[in-house]
Amino acid sequence: MNKEQLIKNIKAKKSFLCVGLDPDTSKMPESLKGDLFEFNKRIIDATADYAVAFKPNLAFYESQGLAGYKAFEDTINYIRSHYPDIFIIADAKRGDIGNTSKMYAHSFFEVMDVDALTVAPYMGEDSVTPFLGYDGKWVILLALTSNKGSQDFQFTTDNNGTPLFEKVLTKSQEWGNAGNMMYVVGATQGKMFENVRAIVPHHFLLVPGVGAQGGSLQEVAKYGITKECGLLVNSSRGIIHASKGADFDTVARAKARELQEEMAEILQNYGIIDAK
Repeated sequence: MNKEQLIKNIKAKKSFLCVGLDPDTSKMPESLKGDLFEFNKRIIDATADYAVAFKPNLAFYESQGLAGYKAFEDTINYIRSHYPDIFIIADAKRGDIGNTSKMYAHSFFEVMDVDALTVAPYMGEDSVTPFLGYDGKWVILLALTSNKGSQDFQFTTDNNGTPLFEKVLTKSQEWGNAGNMMYVVGATQGKMFENVRAIVPHHFLLVPGVGAQGGSLQEVAKYGITKECGLLVNSSRGIIHASKGADFDTVARAKARELQEEMAEILQNYGIIDAK
């Protein structure tokens, strides 16, 4: 999916919601007996009207062995066949020496056919560029994350006072562009979005941390939105595990709709879609 198609979907759905498909078997209804795909299928059907992206996190599938991998594959295929307009992000945080990254890229972009993959930039250019050779596919680089440990390295400064995350943003623009590279910026970073936008004014940002992690959607929009929206805001636990009962999909739909309605108002207020 290219940038123009993504923007078109955002405007059509009046939403920049990404639903994280991170099924935790301990939080699923007992009636599902740990069936990850059945859980995902019901979440997808319940929230697809309000989401422009789905983001399965590989850890929740890998932890279940071969059955988990099959559930991941079945989930991707289900989205592709039933909701082809939805952007699919594999949250795998890959990144290794060049020949290894090449194999990761082949796996996710050719075999699994996802639209985007999260990538760790720590090993530098030759670990990232193998992912950038696919038309219509995206690399989403970790830049400024929402977790407490982001302070350990991402804010470390050089002799000029430049934080590491800013160097990642600046240097990586030599590798990709606003049509094939996004950045992960956590919702909990608040006003730091201004620093990010000063360096990457036109790139899309994948924003985790809204909902269960306490990030503010209004604050993210205030500092991070662009004239094209430029945001994919992810909510995982706050939607998919809002209920552990048999009505989990109904509750998930309601939670997704709440966020979509807030997003629609934001898009109108910033003139990205017409007010009605």
